Amino acid sequence: MTRFALTLEFDGGPFMGLQRQKHGPSVQQAVEEAVHAITHQHAAMHAAGRTDAGVHAIAMRAHIDVDHPRGADHLRDGLNAKLRPAPVAVTDCVVVPDEWHARFSCTGRRYLYRIANRRAPLTLDLGRAWQMGIPLDAEAMHDAGQVLIGHHDFTTFRSTACQAKSPMRTLDRLDVERVAGEIHVHAAARSFLHHQVRSMVGCLVRVGMGRWTKGDLADALAARDRQRLAMNAPPQGLYFVDATYDPD
Repeated sequence: MTRFALTLEFDGGPFMGLQRQKHGPSVQQAVEEAVHAITHQHAAMHAAGRTDAGVHAIAMRAHIDVDHPRGADHLRDGLNAKLRPAPVAVTDCVVVPDEWHARFSCTGRRYLYRIANRRAPLTLDLGRAWQMGIPLDAEAMHDAGQVLIGHHDFTTFRSTACQAKSPMRTLDRLDVERVAGEIHVHAAARSFLHHQVRSMVGCLVRVGMGRWTKGDLADALAARDRQRLAMNAPPQGLYFVDATYDPD
């Protein structure tokens, strides 16, 4: 068996999430079925993170263990052929050591959240951004977001269905910037709780609307109470950007 590391790009709109689900299609199911069609082997796909229904990925890292003597490039092209017309692409495929693991070897994860800050309906970006017609103050959002940087109990920003053993997480980056007619929120950490990024974005939007202050956000964090959450941003604006690993 050879361990192949895959880099996946996908539109999460048609899927119930990355991980296999009993009640609908998933990215994992699509990739595993494509692997079986090429290799006639049942291989489990392990990914750097999980994404909810409607969440997208620019460069999700994953791995599979298969016997495929024709090499990584052939496997990449074969998977892409079998994945059509599903909106999933294998943008890179390389052989990695057996001890390398897409999830457990990962040292950092980065997300982008896109907010289309305009009144006109979305056309090209429908299902790929959260539309907010009210003008948002990106500078106020960025300034407020800095209170979340560091090691905290993120219970307020954690889904009630989160399966993590601890609500403690270290947030390394939370930047907000205006890019033309969009607001981009960049978040980076070693790991995130379920719904953490979407919950943080929802609160930052409340700040951008002028309905919350930086102090309100700090109070919500300190409360460690999900009931203090302003709102949960919808999934369609969230993108898994990349996963990082130690160079060796």
